[in-house]
Amino acid sequence: MSKPVILLGSGGHARVLLDMLRRLGVEVLGVVDPNRLAGSEYLGVNILGDDSAIWAYPADSVELVNGIGSLPRDAGLRAALFEKCRAQGYRFRTLIDPHAFTATDVVLAEGVQLMAGVIIQSGAEIAENCIVNSGAIVEHDCRIGCDVHIAPGAVLSGGVELGDKVHIGTGATIIQGIRIGSGSVIGAGSVVTRDVGCSRIVYPARSLVQDLQQD
Repeated sequence: MSKPVILLGSGGHARVLLDMLRRLGVEVLGVVDPNRLAGSEYLGVNILGDDSAIWAYPADSVELVNGIGSLPRDAGLRAALFEKCRAQGYRFRTLIDPHAFTATDVVLAEGVQLMAGVIIQSGAEIAENCIVNSGAIVEHDCRIGCDVHIAPGAVLSGGVELGDKVHIGTGATIIQGIRIGSGSVIGAGSVVTRDVGCSRIVYPARSLVQDLQQD
């Protein structure tokens, strides 16, 4: 039988996940959030307290859902919470929205979240604690590292490789065979046509053109 879940966080990403969990028929025991009062409610679900409230539940009796969003400025918070709970023996549920498509041989690691409208094609592999957000496309044979966020509407063509903690911005396009190093940020709307090293920031070309015209 499916275990009940505890949702971590109560921001925008958590709200979307809560809706998905309800549509999937998953029992949600409660929400943990240090910024909300224990015993109050969030969208009809009990606030259990801060993160320490998780430890009241045996690790083999529940699964966790990481509702912390992932933006370039605070991506470390989501990853740190994942690792903290894993170290205590807890496990995270992998979630696939009913309106996402995954090919039959796709490999999804623990805690991956595929949102509505996502397409994951044959041969793709996605590592732990990743978000593939609404309407994003991951084409055949892509390799995605841990703690990656592929934002809404982004497209990864075939054979793309992303290192750990990469952020692909909304509507960005990565052409086939590109490698992007760990910790890099690809800005919204960017078109990436060559490899990107680690801890780099790539801005859309049109933004650079606008800046030159103003000088």
